[in-house]
Amino acid sequence: MLLNEISFGTDGWRAVVGSGFNDDNVRLVARATALTFLDSLPLQESLQKPRIYIGYDTREHADHFAQLVAETMAAQGLEVILSDSYIPTPALCWTVSRDAQAIGGIQLTASHNPAGWLGLKVRMNDGGAAPADFTKKIEALIASTAGAKEEPTESKDKENAKVITKDLVSAYLDAICQFVDDDAIRDAGLKVVVDPLFGASRVYLAETFEHLGVEVLRLHDEQDFSFGNLHPEPIPPWTDGLAAAVRKSDAVAGFALDGDADRLGAVDEEGNFVSPHKILALIAQHLIENRGQSGRIVKTLSTSQLVDRLARSLGTELTTTPIGFKWIYEEMLAGDVMVGGEESGGIGIPCHVRERDGLLMSLLLAEMMAVTGLSLKVLVEQLEAQLGKLYYQRQDVTLEPLHMDCFRAVLPTLAPARIAETPVVEHVHSDGAKFILPDDEWLLLRTSGTEPLVRIYAEAANPCRLALLLEAGNHLVQEAK
Repeated sequence: MLLNEISFGTDGWRAVVGSGFNDDNVRLVARATALTFLDSLPLQESLQKPRIYIGYDTREHADHFAQLVAETMAAQGLEVILSDSYIPTPALCWTVSRDAQAIGGIQLTASHNPAGWLGLKVRMNDGGAAPADFTKKIEALIASTAGAKEEPTESKDKENAKVITKDLVSAYLDAICQFVDDDAIRDAGLKVVVDPLFGASRVYLAETFEHLGVEVLRLHDEQDFSFGNLHPEPIPPWTDGLAAAVRKSDAVAGFALDGDADRLGAVDEEGNFVSPHKILALIAQHLIENRGQSGRIVKTLSTSQLVDRLARSLGTELTTTPIGFKWIYEEMLAGDVMVGGEESGGIGIPCHVRERDGLLMSLLLAEMMAVTGLSLKVLVEQLEAQLGKLYYQRQDVTLEPLHMDCFRAVLPTLAPARIAETPVVEHVHSDGAKFILPDDEWLLLRTSGTEPLVRIYAEAANPCRLALLLEAGNHLVQEAK
């Protein structure tokens, strides 16, 4: 990989191990990240030795690259604390947020990417993701290194640089157990299936449930650097094994987490996939009705109107952001947010940490089942009986680069008067082009920032209308070519 090809997407830098993700590039990124952190410190703090935490997931060589990042950052004068084992990203975020001396954290992970990938996520001192202006500074430093004839000069502290290795997961697991009603969960006699998809929640989530008195059946909970040829993403078809395991057992639910454990997928006792939209709605409902919490619900533009209906029914303020958890994070910084979530399954509660947490969300769903005495299937059925049923789907359309350029140029002005023979009530261009129709129907067209793809999202009151909206979306994409 050339230096100018190292770029940070919506949540970090990712590349194939042995190709773009190699020792030299990782050193460059680590050094640039360390210098950016140091440069961002207020002058009065620059005399102290700032602290940064480093974690890594279960991918092959992730521990090697974490050590490399740790040593590189320590050589720049940072006090570096490295996890002594693989760790979920939310555990790293929580640890950073609880240490007043910490300026941030680095997680070595490629999230839901296939096994051969690895990446680097940057977290700020509150555990939240680094904003775009911060990562742009990192990219600029990397670019300025291109063509340098000599190795970059290291800090004067290089001789004293050392990495401290610590357990960074136990305190976090204790914290999420304390966050929920352990007595209610223990008394409910629940049985669940847990599928970490070979990722960073491996062992941790199952043992946490068992600590709370839940009977657990484990799936894909062993070390396998190939990830069993699965993608560690908690959506079908990668959750099909979880669904089958739940159907064969008498479990009340199944939980799957992505590769770094910040996103959750679930199935009910019949193996039906419970979409992230419904999980967000259930979590919000539980926080308000059963835990007595209050505050705004924040969702992204591509998230179901089911959440809007729930907010209206509960008399709770709802805020909609562009796509990407970084925008939810910005709302959390603004204050008065109870919970925020996105279409891809990332849900966060800022009083815990301003970041997504798949493990905690799993525990909260178990708590909801425990305190209501209802299974996940019944909870979803009651939610839809109260709010109405909606059907949601996303399709990805691949375009040639020239056609992608044409579509990107047209997208900001795309404003059809009718979609699927239905008048458009509102056009929204805050992120792509979203067309609002009556009765909570909508169509969203949005380009991928990293691939030659147009993403088509739609939601409707029945499958026939959903198919018509998706067809209309495809027609708009092809027409814009």
